[in-house]
Amino acid sequence: MSLPNKIKAIVLTCDRYRAITEHMIFQYDRLWPGHPFVFHVPYQELGGTDTDRIKYLTAPSDIKGDDKYPIQLVIDKIGTLISHAMRSPEVDGLLFCRCRATLTNPKLTLFPRKGKNPFGDIYLERKAWFQIWIHQILRAKVLRHLFTHLPDVIANAKAMDELKNDVPKLAEHRLFVTKENFAVFGESTRSGVVTQNCYESMVTARIEIPEWFRHPDGEYVTLGKL
Repeated sequence: MSLPNKIKAIVLTCDRYRAITEHMIFQYDRLWPGHPFVFHVPYQELGGTDTDRIKYLTAPSDIKGDDKYPIQLVIDKIGTLISHAMRSPEVDGLLFCRCRATLTNPKLTLFPRKGKNPFGDIYLERKAWFQIWIHQILRAKVLRHLFTHLPDVIANAKAMDELKNDVPKLAEHRLFVTKENFAVFGESTRSGVVTQNCYESMVTARIEIPEWFRHPDGEYVTLGKL
């Protein structure tokens, strides 16, 4: 299956996390040079020059940081999964990194029924918002429902993660995760402090690190295992 030429990738970020955003985009370009994503980056004062792959959009206040970045991607398989999901009206969301609760506690997070795509990949349907912040394909109606039911003012990303559990996931919004994992992501920060794995990766990428991210916490935090 061929991929659409461009897919809008919404980045949850703010000016303070610009280096983290640059690192995330760098990793996609490095791991998947032909990726179809156009990253939409919100900002308050720190804008940028639009390119074919990055669009900068003004935002009135901080959007709490999306602090995941790709470490390993099975790009041929992920491309096929994305193409199928975008052409399937019954799929409103597809996650191709099965980890944490969707892996360790399926009774809580997943419905028992299973489905298959035309290529034999098994899809498991998700009950709620578990792992909603990991990079995945989502239809606009799902994001719109989630964010319009969150408070206008949220203290931090941890609070936002807890508040999402108070938002009912509509039954007609069908979210899936692949039974098999096809990606590994790293966490960039924990409680506002850069992780050791992200810090080392940014140094390797020669990304300028702001003063507030120059003291890593010493922890290596990854999601998923190939």
